[in-house]
Amino acid sequence: MTASHRFFRPAVLMMALAAPTLALAAAQDSLLAALDAYRANDIPRLTQIAAAMPADPLQRYPSYWLTLKALDHDDDAQVARFLAQGDPSLLNERVRREWLKKLGKRQSWSQFESEWNKLPVDARDEETQCYGDLLTLRQGRAPDNLDRFLESRPLADGCNALINAAAQRGILNQEWLWRRLRLLLAGNFTTQARQLAAANNLAFDATLLNSPARADLATRQGQEATLFAIEMKARTNLPLAAQNLQMVEGALSKSASGFGWGQLALLAARKQQMDDALHWFARADRQQMNNDQWEWWARSALRLGQWDTLQTVIQAMPAPLAAKPAWQYWLGRSLRAQNHATEANQLFAKASLDRGYYGLLSLDEMGTALAAMPDRTAPSDQDNAAIKADPAVIRSLELYDIAENAKKPDLRVDAQAEWRWSMRGRSDMQLLAASEIARQAGFYDMAIYSAERTKTQHDFSLRYLTPYRDITQRYAQQIGVDDAWVYGLIRQESRFITVARSSAGASGLMQLMPSTARWVAKKMGLSNTLAVSDIDTNIQLGTWYLKYILTSLSSNAVLATAGYNAGPNRARAWQGTTPMEGTIYAETIPFSETRDYVQKVMANAAYYGTAMGNARLTLKARMGTIPARGGATATPEASPAPEVTP
Repeated sequence: MTASHRFFRPAVLMMALAAPTLALAAAQDSLLAALDAYRANDIPRLTQIAAAMPADPLQRYPSYWLTLKALDHDDDAQVARFLAQGDPSLLNERVRREWLKKLGKRQSWSQFESEWNKLPVDARDEETQCYGDLLTLRQGRAPDNLDRFLESRPLADGCNALINAAAQRGILNQEWLWRRLRLLLAGNFTTQARQLAAANNLAFDATLLNSPARADLATRQGQEATLFAIEMKARTNLPLAAQNLQMVEGALSKSASGFGWGQLALLAARKQQMDDALHWFARADRQQMNNDQWEWWARSALRLGQWDTLQTVIQAMPAPLAAKPAWQYWLGRSLRAQNHATEANQLFAKASLDRGYYGLLSLDEMGTALAAMPDRTAPSDQDNAAIKADPAVIRSLELYDIAENAKKPDLRVDAQAEWRWSMRGRSDMQLLAASEIARQAGFYDMAIYSAERTKTQHDFSLRYLTPYRDITQRYAQQIGVDDAWVYGLIRQESRFITVARSSAGASGLMQLMPSTARWVAKKMGLSNTLAVSDIDTNIQLGTWYLKYILTSLSSNAVLATAGYNAGPNRARAWQGTTPMEGTIYAETIPFSETRDYVQKVMANAAYYGTAMGNARLTLKARMGTIPARGGATATPEASPAPEVTP
């Protein structure tokens, strides 16, 4: 292969800036050399390459990497030089965002103020915004919505500095600080709890956390330490924790006891101890409940079939939470179960506007199946030209080609970031034009990304792509599984990224763990040295393993989907003692990742099924009925297959 064709596909070449082919190849070689120098921390070499980088859409990347190194050494001059060059871009935003964090941490407020408004709102992360709020505070104004920090999670340095500064100015009172400390302790973030107390002179003896028996329940610190001890006990012995809370409840404030019952109720619900959860949620302080607790209160009622309680809980939720398609759908179901069909249909109609899982279920409830994919909407020549001429799109596609051919995954991440940046503020037609361009380049995940962002004009053939169709259908038909379901799973697992690799080590389109791939290959009589990331091999092994899980779980697609993500044993453990709707099973899966995964895979399968001519099988029909625990057949192997790591 000649130097002129090492990286660019024809579709990318058409959009590249006009330049001699050899110059393009030289620029790509320089880029890869600069990346190696950056990784090796070879600053002299990186500086040399950045200065000599030939004209190319990616010309600024070596300078960008050099500037990242400068940020590590507080070299403001290099940062300022980089930001002074070029039009607005992803790289400028990244550098400015990180510089603002450095300036805020160093309290270089004059420089911070001059740069702050140059960073678009879309480019600000939480810590950058915290430093921006600190600037607001220094200017004599109270920042907006500090209650956003009343969550059980640790915060970055800038946000902790904001809380402390707001407290010193009297914007946050002692009660607010105690609430924040309580939430930190509930999450076992004891270090930040200690730091919060020390910085704001809270009368809190942190040694009580290690010896709660010394706690004086007549004091605030004693109550918080006691709550902490109960919450920690609940992680290993929930019944005993409930007994302990019951014993001391009379000595606790209503706020403390109500918070404690809410914490125990959430744990019980996630353990699918729904009777206890409902009992304890009823004793919780609703003012201190977060969205997670409200949702699990509703799920507890749903799992037990208490439709009236479900209705009551959803209607008591915070309005933004209750308005989500999920809870509009389940409120409609609860009303229908209580013979309020008219009100239920109104809610289903509203929820059906959503294009996802709950929207499809709402269509099913109204008897309006997804009969056919909507007609394809074609962008104009002007829309296509606008996307093809966008410098960020050109950069993205060049990075993508280099990443694919030179096996540089981090450059693929940059390609994705450039693509997403270029999609900001686009019209529906421009998004569809971009989606088609990405599809033609084989950049399938970004084709889906652009197609999914449209608001009124849609192209579902781009949202639900079917690359590698001959391979997928061949193996699906060989082992007798629904190819629409296989596609739904691949779309969720990898977005058709052939080189996808999870943090746990799962690889390829169907995200197989190496141990699982070896086990499957052995069962199939294949070589255990197969390349798992190879497209044909990955689909062959993945579909076989999916069929294996399906067979071991009563041939139930919902159970098998959950088992593919979280392991078959967990999928079995989440079954009930009696049969239940697949929608209820999926809604009450304790793992957020797996719950979302199952819902999306099955919704994907409904769309793919419609596109493949099986519109009669609605999403609700696909969800089916989950058999009672024990109804699933035992795994037929003496040595069970390795489970896919979620």
